[in-house]
Amino acid sequence: MHLPELDLSGMNSYAMGMKTIVSVKGQITIPQPLRRRLGIRAGQALEVSEEAGRLVLAKADARDPVDAVYGMLKLGRPTDRIMTQLRGKAPRP
Repeated sequence: MHLPELDLSGMNSYAMGMKTIVSVKGQITIPQPLRRRLGIRAGQALEVSEEAGRLVLAKADARDPVDAVYGMLKLGRPTDRIMTQLRGKAPRP
């Protein structure tokens, strides 16, 4: 019995025979066994990069970078008051 070759360099346990076709729009379909194993769902953001001539996909951080720092500064007063102190009062129309 001949078993499919395994990708031991990446420590993946799926067969190397999985293939996908690039559409005219540049889209690909990730094979279902990989999506299930890696927990990739419809709408999941993936980061795409190239390493040593290979296409690499990785789950992107779901958090918005702005959300990650929002509310970080604890200034003890409202932002409007701080902006008025920095810029002065806005001229009246």
